[in-house]
Amino acid sequence: MSTTTAGTRHEEWIAARRSYVTAPQGPLSLVLTSWSPAGAPPVDEVEAREGHPDDAVFTRLRRDDLETGLPQEGYRIWRQDSPAQQAFEGIEYYDYDPSWILEGRFELVDEERVIPFEHIKDAGATRGLPVSGDLVFEVDGTEYRLNAFDTDHGGTWKLQLVFGDRTNGVESYGAGRFLFLEHPGADRALAPGDSIPITIDFNRAIVPPCGFSNQMNCPLPPLQNRLPFALRAGEKRVRYADGFSL
Repeated sequence: MSTTTAGTRHEEWIAARRSYVTAPQGPLSLVLTSWSPAGAPPVDEVEAREGHPDDAVFTRLRRDDLETGLPQEGYRIWRQDSPAQQAFEGIEYYDYDPSWILEGRFELVDEERVIPFEHIKDAGATRGLPVSGDLVFEVDGTEYRLNAFDTDHGGTWKLQLVFGDRTNGVESYGAGRFLFLEHPGADRALAPGDSIPITIDFNRAIVPPCGFSNQMNCPLPPLQNRLPFALRAGEKRVRYADGFSL
């Protein structure tokens, strides 16, 4: 792919990202995430909508309670008149850099492997996420092996990499960034020990949803995913109007 074509596609991706984060169910619209006590029934939608306009979007959630393991029912309210939507000015980006498109490999370790990830709103507790394999790549002659978990992203099976680097809190979002990759097992059967070539384009690194709404509970980079160098590619951070904070 020529540099011009790649640059054009990157600009199209940036435009699509803006459309996504500002959408009716984009992260900027999320104003409330509420959880019932573990084992309790879900809150009635009419009750949950009290105080919100008719065009607010209501969605339900479910997770396992960290202490009891019992199912926990939750819901979210999304509003396009949210304070974050009104204060949003844009996403800051690094310049497109083809040198951050790396050829690596995905090594399937164990389809049942689960690794604990700390989440931003869980006060240091961890949630086990399925990490069936490792992402392996080199930067300046040094090999790095990172954990990317298996996830359903927009109806497609993906690898989600949650990583940190030396730009966090200085140039980029402080809690780390995300990168979604095509899962090598999405269109073929894999077995433990398989090593599949994979392209890792860090120009597609993004600010996590918690950078757009304080009602999101994002996973944080585990120690093994914290890179010891500055990775200047992809999204840096969200820019809001002066005086606004999440």
